[in-house]
Amino acid sequence: MKDFKTLTFEEPEPGLALVTLNRPDNLNAIDVAMLDDFEKLFEFLSNDDAIKVLILTGAGRGFCSGADLQAATAHKDTKHFSDPEFFLKLVQERYASIILNLRQIPQPVIAAVNGPAAGGGFCIALASDIRIAVPDSFFIASFINIGLSGGELGTTYFLPRLVGLSNASDIVMTGRKVPADEALTMGLVSKVVPADELISSAIATGRTLLQKTRGALKLTKYALNQNVNAPSLEAALDLENRNQTIMVFSGAFFEMIKSFSGGNDEK
Repeated sequence: MKDFKTLTFEEPEPGLALVTLNRPDNLNAIDVAMLDDFEKLFEFLSNDDAIKVLILTGAGRGFCSGADLQAATAHKDTKHFSDPEFFLKLVQERYASIILNLRQIPQPVIAAVNGPAAGGGFCIALASDIRIAVPDSFFIASFINIGLSGGELGTTYFLPRLVGLSNASDIVMTGRKVPADEALTMGLVSKVVPADELISSAIATGRTLLQKTRGALKLTKYALNQNVNAPSLEAALDLENRNQTIMVFSGAFFEMIKSFSGGNDEK
């Protein structure tokens, strides 16, 4: 995976991928080349059994500023903006596919937010499974500030579930910056760490996940995806019962419980 134009791919430990958005001069803004790179990345991860955990971060002083608006202006008079149907297919759905793929790949995704996460960059962080930030980072749903709806790339799906409807409404309607300390308080991020400890902290979290089986991680992510919208407790339990039965018969369960002594230990 060395043929990316706008991403760098490393494997700091076996099974752990560290992907860095690498357009630092543009605050890692997403352009067409990065959309292409994300498609390659997700196709690779969807078919790779060796990579169990993905860490996403940004090069330079920020995580991601969202769509490259200068590139959008350059395309103003092209086919992309000539008709709503073309725009939906060629632009809107391509950007949205990043969010769908982040949820659909089997690997848990850790967002190591090293600075501003704005617009689509904020959405990438939201779609990740775990978010770790640095004190100087901030989050902003900037869409409403440029004449768009605040509902973009999953903001109105993820935010209310993470921080509640009132906080979500405040964030997407005002377009204000949410600093790291406030993001931690409202549950938007898991923790805030010093900048020089961000990647090591993300890797440490990834290392904990690497101790789990691939199937366990995949089905846990699947259950979270499905049961956040479960129509009933019974439906959620049915899915969990199915997953647990699959894992009991996967072969790992009886091997792994050997390390627990006594009958009262927690799983």
